[in-house]
Order: sequence, then structure tokens, then C-alpha cells
Amino acid sequence: MATNTEHTGNHAPGAEKMYHEDTSTNSTANGGIHRQMTHEEHQTALAASRFGYGPLAHVSSGARLPAFGGEFQPGLYKGVENRKFANPAPLGLSAFALTTFVLSLINMRTRSVAEPNLVVGLAFGYGGLVQLLAGMWEMAVGNTFGATALSSYGGFWLSFAIILTPGGFQIEEAYVSQQGELAFFDAFGFFLMGWFIFTTILLIATLRSTVAFFFLFFTLDLAFLLLGIGYLHRNDAGMPNPPVIKAGGFFGLLAAFTAWYNALAGMLDDSNSFFVIPVAHFPWSVKGKELRQKGEKGTA
Repeated sequence: MATNTEHTGNHAPGAEKMYHEDTSTNSTANGGIHRQMTHEEHQTALAASRFGYGPLAHVSSGARLPAFGGEFQPGLYKGVENRKFANPAPLGLSAFALTTFVLSLINMRTRSVAEPNLVVGLAFGYGGLVQLLAGMWEMAVGNTFGATALSSYGGFWLSFAIILTPGGFQIEEAYVSQQGELAFFDAFGFFLMGWFIFTTILLIATLRSTVAFFFLFFTLDLAFLLLGIGYLHRNDAGMPNPPVIKAGGFFGLLAAFTAWYNALAGMLDDSNSFFVIPVAHFPWSVKGKELRQKGEKGTA
């Protein structure tokens, strides 16, 4: 139960100053008679203003508070500079890596497993939901690229699961019954090529980061490209081209292990490990230039 002291410390800016001035008067409905607010009324109004209503809610000293999306209440704005957020990237990368790892093994026909039904559960729960949440947390820490990438690939896995849910949404069955199986292969190829284009856009944004980060999106880009080609350029039997699909699965495996590597790099520090793993900053990146300048000063 909050006390009056706690409430009064959070009222709208300028409310205390205006207590004996403009906002301290009320008019009656019949006589236009003005009177001062009592101390109890003032304390109640201050408490109400903390939640955005009451006669003191809109008293302003001239400064505007920026809207805070987490609570969506400008009056409850709290700066994030004093908040402690964990790094959500390793979680998102791990969710992406495991789901991609399993699907890539199936694409490579490992131990003759060819049906991706098992991936549907992973795509909904881990690669989809958990990665989407990690992307939302990236927004909270102010990382636009991380928010875009993780949220988008979370959406990819959710949409992938929706398409391939056996007996669920019946998307594949609708294509097969109305236009034949080849129409579904074409449509799924379009789906994969769209993600190839999006991944290429993200790849461009990694050119000034690290070799490990760039390699992740490079291998993923090739995986989407090859899988898309495999569905669009089919074999003589009209099925997705097995060698091309297997090649896409191979690059998918590389992307999965690289994602795990980047996740590990994001988790290891001197508080939990005896070593850290290198991520190899590009020499033209900001961090690479800083490291090079430190090296030059050390040798001078």
C-alpha cells in the first residue's frame, strides 16, 4: 500500500507549484464561486495524477515527457539508463540455432529422415516464440538490428510451422487438391526466396561487425538461396531437387553452429568462464580500428 509520500513524489511536473495558483480552485455548478482545495483533496489529487487522471494530471512545467513504450504511459516514464537488462541476443541465437540444426539434418536426409514434422514443435515453441520474445527484448535495450533480425526469424519459424502443421491449417493440402503438388512447391520456393532477399539485406548490415557475425548471415543466406532453388528447379520426377536441398541443408548446419558460436561469445565473460572466444572484428569496423590504434600505440 503506497503512502502519501510515495504518491507525491511521482505527481506531474509543476503540480506542487501550481497548488496555490491555477489548479487549486474549483467552481461550483450554480454560482461560479471559487474555493481553495483542502489539504486532503490536494493529496488525493496528487495521488490520482500519478495514474494520469484528476485535476492535477495535466499540470505541466513546459517540459514534455517522452512516451515510454513498455508501460505506454508518458506520465509513468522512467529512463532506461538506470535499468539492468541482460543481453537477449544469446537466447535468440540459441533458439534459431537449434531449430535450424534439426531442420538442416532433415534436409540432408540424415539417417533417411525426410519428413520435417518434428521441426513443427520446435518452430512453434523455441525457434518461433522464444526467438520472437528475444527480438522484443532487443528493442528494449535499443538494438534495432537485433530486434529486426530475431523478431523476423521468430516470425519465419512460426510461419514455417503454420504452413507445415500436419492436418492443421491444411495449406499444403489446399494447393495439392486445387492445383496439384507442383503449385505448392512453387509457392514454398517463393516463400524461401523472399527470406533469401531479406537475409541479404541483413547481411549488408553486418559488413562492419565481426567475421563470426558476418559468417552466420552469409551461410544462412546461401541456405535460403539453395533451398529456394531446390523447390523451384525440380528434378525429372517433379520433386524438390535432392542435391540442391542437401546443399541448402549443409549451409543451414553451418549457420546453426555459427549461431551457437555467436551465442556462446555473447555469454562468456570473466564472471563465468576462464576464457572468452574470439569473434574477429573486421579491420574496417569501429572496434577493429580501435584495436588497431591501441596496437600501434603499444608498439610506439
